[in-house]
Amino acid sequence: MNTFGNIFRLTTFGESHGVAVGAVVDGCPAGIPFDLETLRRDLARRRPGQAYTTERNELDEPEVLSGVFEGLTLGSPIAVIVRNHDQRSKDYNRLKDLYRPSHADYTYQQKYGVRDHRGGGRSSARETLARVIGGSVAQMVLAEKTSIRVKGAVTTLGTIQTERPLTEMQVDNIYASPVRCDDPDVEGKMAEYLEQLRAEGDSTGGIVSIQVDGVEAGLGEPIYRKLNSILAAAMMSINGATGFEMGAGFAVANRRGSENNDQWSEGGGGLRTTTNNSGGVQGGISNGMPIVFRVAFKPPSSIAKEQTHGTTSGETVEHTIAGRHDPSIVIRALPVVEAMTLLVLADMWLQSKAWS
Repeated sequence: MNTFGNIFRLTTFGESHGVAVGAVVDGCPAGIPFDLETLRRDLARRRPGQAYTTERNELDEPEVLSGVFEGLTLGSPIAVIVRNHDQRSKDYNRLKDLYRPSHADYTYQQKYGVRDHRGGGRSSARETLARVIGGSVAQMVLAEKTSIRVKGAVTTLGTIQTERPLTEMQVDNIYASPVRCDDPDVEGKMAEYLEQLRAEGDSTGGIVSIQVDGVEAGLGEPIYRKLNSILAAAMMSINGATGFEMGAGFAVANRRGSENNDQWSEGGGGLRTTTNNSGGVQGGISNGMPIVFRVAFKPPSSIAKEQTHGTTSGETVEHTIAGRHDPSIVIRALPVVEAMTLLVLADMWLQSKAWS
């Protein structure tokens, strides 16, 4: 499956060291203002070559091929490509016969019988730029039709974490921070840790936290398209994602019902809950409270330390990976998590309008 969504659908294509990576967005309503500068900004937030990321230097300039005319969407498929320019495929020559630890090399070979070993091919995080394209278009739809607003930040990097909730963080300027954390004390510690990891040739995992405001009650389906289950599927489809928790998350396992239940109160012209342990979703349907969730990412598997690799001949060898790699995924994962959130919400919103 290379397509995500039900009504608002994103299809991505391309490999890390191929000619281009691209996206086709289908199901976008006609007449939505299309802002190319917004798309450029969103891609720039994810692109390589920033502080504490891979040194691969890509411009990530989008080319809109179809679906837009005189600044408005046409209702037809919107096709956008981003050409690859700074591939160094020779860095991966030896990997043709090797399976890297914790990469998709072995599983792709077993499934398809062939793989593109250059930069991971289709399994590379380069694919996520196509998701950002889709999320940017989704944001254009939601901004025109709703008051939904997605905000996120890196809240954990290795063992370093912030205790500040997103509501107290200046997330509007989060991309001004090289580590995407708007907690001055924690931000400096994260930056120092990334410098240390880069010097040691190692990597670390982290957590991206998201809060969505302005979601009306009633989005989501009660059984197989629960809003929380689709969000979970969207986040776990991102390269390197290993965990998802909503609201209070796994902490609820140690609570009593009397501690965890979100009780009701009157105010603001309607009912609200006094707490938000359910993360804004109950029974698979949004309840009008902020949607809150977290996504955990593993440490990048490509590190500059000698490790035991498998071989295509069934043996093992000691090998050190060459190339340009991120010391942590989470910095560039944040805009991808935001994009997938927007894709889910645009799809759910359009579905709710189709049923109304």
